[in-house]
Formats: sequence, C-alpha cells, structure tokens
Amino acid sequence: MKSAKPSSRKPGVSATWLGHSAFRFDTPAGKILLIDPWLDNPKAPAGAADLPKVDVILVTHGHGDHIGNTVEIAKRTGARVYAIHEVALHLQKEGVKTAEGMNKSGTIALEGMTFTMVDAKRSSGIEAGESILAGADPAGFVIRFENGLTVYHAGDTGVFLDMKLIGDLYKPEVVLLPIGGLYTMGPREAAKAVEFLRPRRVIGMHYGTFAALTGTPEELKKMLPAKYKKAVLTLEPGVPVKI
Repeated sequence: MKSAKPSSRKPGVSATWLGHSAFRFDTPAGKILLIDPWLDNPKAPAGAADLPKVDVILVTHGHGDHIGNTVEIAKRTGARVYAIHEVALHLQKEGVKTAEGMNKSGTIALEGMTFTMVDAKRSSGIEAGESILAGADPAGFVIRFENGLTVYHAGDTGVFLDMKLIGDLYKPEVVLLPIGGLYTMGPREAAKAVEFLRPRRVIGMHYGTFAALTGTPEELKKMLPAKYKKAVLTLEPGVPVKI
C-alpha cells in the first residue's frame, strides 16, 4: 500500500458522506465541493440540501439519484457545475446558467484544484418526467485538491480493466467506490477495483440506500487482500472525516 504523503502538506481535506453517492468536500482553501448531490435520499442527514454556500458541483451521470438537488442548489448558490456535455446541456435547459460540459480525459482547472473526467461503465439516461433522454456516457471524476490530495469518485460503475490506467495516470490516494451491487459493482468487484487503483484509503458508497443495495464495507474488507483491509473507512452520513 502507498504510504501517506509527507507532513509538509497543507491543511487537509474534509469529506462528508451524505448518503448514496453524495459527498461534500471542504477544501484547504475553504471551498465547498459537492458530488452527485441527491441530498434528500433516505440516508441523507436532515437539512443536507440547505447549504448557504457551494462553490463546485460535479455530476457523474444523468440518473435522478445523482443529478439529485443540483438544479436548486446551483441556482441558489451560483455553484459552478461540471458534467458530461449532454448532461450539462440538460442542466442549462433547467436554468443552471453555471453548468459547463466536458468529456472523458478532459480536465478543468479552478482555483488551485483540477477535475478530470474518467470512464465509468453503466447506463446514464436522464429521467425527464415520463421520458428518458439520452444522457451520454456515465463518468467518474479524479479531483486534485489545493494541497495535492487526489481523490477518485468512481460514479456508478462496474469494475473495468482501465481502472489500472486511472491508478497509473492519476495515482488517487483516496477512492470512493460503489459497493451496493445490483445497479453497480458489489464488494467482490470493488475489491478487484482496489487492487487496480492501489489507494491508501477506500470509502464505500451507493449502498444501504434501499434494501436491494446489500453490499457493505464489512463485506468489502473480507474480500480485500490483507494489506488493504485497514484502508477501508466506514463513514456515517453527515459526519465529516479528515482524509
């Protein structure tokens, strides 16, 4: 397993799991970043969507449990929103003037941070009333914070061999992986993803929201090689953790 970065690093990044695949990051420079902010999901803490300030929102794909509360939060706070091109166009039509499109392998640089879009494997239709709109491909994001910490949010995905490439290119220190199963990979597949990515910390997501999402961090630990078992962090919704 990779060792921690040197102690000369600037103050750390705080991660708060908000249930399902939604995360809040508080950065060393005082910015607030949300990923897939479905903040009225069954696991979300009370008032999770009532944020007075948000600087950046990343949306991995077009499903409603990932776009979530993006429109209302972005309109209220003026947060910059990044998503794959077609999802960004949809958000613009919904009145999100700050939505910007990008695509896989593209990188946005913003105020000392970078956001790189990477591949994910599953569907990505946009649920618009009774219609399903084409939502292009699903994606993940590799985020490099102001202090150099690199975090990979895999989005909704199964395991795929190019995770080795993500590990080699971006060397994420912290990885957020879906583990619930059925709609994404479960613990068995996520354990293989950890071997491909070689992080120092692993955080499970997209589990426990509904009865069908049965995977757990404990199952993931059982599936992992010995050297990675202690890398798994089990976050409680609404409780920030320094990563």
